Amino acid sequence: MPALLAPLAIQPAIAAPQFRNAMRQLAGGISVITAGRGDDISGLTVTSVASLSAEPPSLIFCLNRSSSTWPILNRYASFGVNVISPEQQHVAERFSGRHGEKGAERYAGADWISLATGTPLLSGAIAVLDCTVEETIDRPASSIVIGRVVALQVQGEAATPYALAYWRGAYGVLR
Repeated sequence: MPALLAPLAIQPAIAAPQFRNAMRQLAGGISVITAGRGDDISGLTVTSVASLSAEPPSLIFCLNRSSSTWPILNRYASFGVNVISPEQQHVAERFSGRHGEKGAERYAGADWISLATGTPLLSGAIAVLDCTVEETIDRPASSIVIGRVVALQVQGEAATPYALAYWRGAYGVLR
């Protein structure tokens, strides 16, 4: 018979600033999530995009439902994942909203294309993935968004030999 594990002791609540500090220790690749059409667009900068499945091609990211992108994502049921190069750091900064840009303002100063869904995708990004929303899983304040990749473009390694990362509250370059 296997040994029984002792029950876990109840831990005191973890404060949000402590949790954010711990999560800042994870280095993450920078992606910009885009959503909408025409002037009804928004987006955000994330470090939480992950592959879910290669067959069918799908991925996940998390989105706070108080984000201005949430209602637009629901309205159009599609989104873009734009893997940002170091030369496009200014785009990541605009989409972070750090300087107050909202909605369509975040798209200024960059060139955009579209593929299958019509969602704006960043021209010259390391990779762009055009996705439809397959499912959302709601948690208390955020949702896990599962997207089916319906189209993509990838730059060659020679075109973008470096990646942009985020660690401890600052951007860095990965080789």
